[in-house]
Amino acid sequence: MLLIAGGGVFFERMEGKTDIVLVDWIANQLKHPAWDGFTFYDFIFPLFLFIAGLSLSFSLSAAISKGTKKTTLYRKVFIRMLILICLGIIYKNAPLNPFDVSQIRFSSVLGRIGIATFLAAILYVNFSIRSRVLWIAGVLIAYYGALFLIPVPGYGAGDLSIEGNLVGWIDRNYMPGRLYQKIYDENALLTQLPAMCLSVFGTIAGDVLQNSQPNVVKIRNFIVFGIIGIILGVLWGLHFPINKHLWSSSFILLTAGMAFLFLSLFYWLIDVKGYRKGAFFLEVIGLNSLVVYYAYQFIDFEYSSMMLFGGLYMHAPAPWHNVFQAFGALMLVWTFLYFLYRNKIFIKI
Repeated sequence: MLLIAGGGVFFERMEGKTDIVLVDWIANQLKHPAWDGFTFYDFIFPLFLFIAGLSLSFSLSAAISKGTKKTTLYRKVFIRMLILICLGIIYKNAPLNPFDVSQIRFSSVLGRIGIATFLAAILYVNFSIRSRVLWIAGVLIAYYGALFLIPVPGYGAGDLSIEGNLVGWIDRNYMPGRLYQKIYDENALLTQLPAMCLSVFGTIAGDVLQNSQPNVVKIRNFIVFGIIGIILGVLWGLHFPINKHLWSSSFILLTAGMAFLFLSLFYWLIDVKGYRKGAFFLEVIGLNSLVVYYAYQFIDFEYSSMMLFGGLYMHAPAPWHNVFQAFGALMLVWTFLYFLYRNKIFIKI
């Protein structure tokens, strides 16, 4: 959320201005690859899905312990999914013209989170951790088999190019409305299945956090899961390339592994060692993640930064103006979220 709230833009604009190799490397990690490949920026959305599944396990387990019926849980997560889909459509199409359906992009980040957590919820209330792992394996293998074995008209089977892959062909032929990348949309139809696996992985992490094992055992399990996921993802990537556009099975395992390792690190730092003071800045952002995401679409924080701070940074060298403008926008976002935090206003669905 820090990167989405303006931190990413700030680091990107630092590229080439400091002669510091690490700064330039970080800036390059905040750009998506054109097709195959992986950068840290590709990890943000999968981590969202993972955390959504993790938090889902807490809410569902609490409801189950209170005797809530499965049908009630299904209804709640289904309604939540519909709300997120609608919010995603508004976000991606603002200003939305409901009378020209062909120009509406129906797929979105929020919609994907809604669908993934809905499917993960169904699996969570009906299957054990072992069975959910088998579901993940089955989905990822079936997805892999579909992309390599089902022939695409004009390209054949196993074509993973931008033009010839099965994902894009299904999007072009069956996805209504506008496709974000014209000939495919990475958040549309077929990729919902592998993406859902990240939320299922998150529910597994949530179960580990909720069990009565010592913290050291939980952290050890997270590290083991993380290392296994990364190794399997990299090895599978030798044949099924790591690709966020296709949400390839190797990409899912790699990012799930990374999510487990990140969870182990922050769980150790914050919950075990108690280093909480440094986390406050991030806590303010994270507790209103939906507000952050939506605010940047409808509020021009960069313009406000220029109007408020332009008179100060105008005296700096011209190439640095956009850097200071991005930093000012980030501070304005954080101040806005801190106001909500202080007033205990938290928007959740």
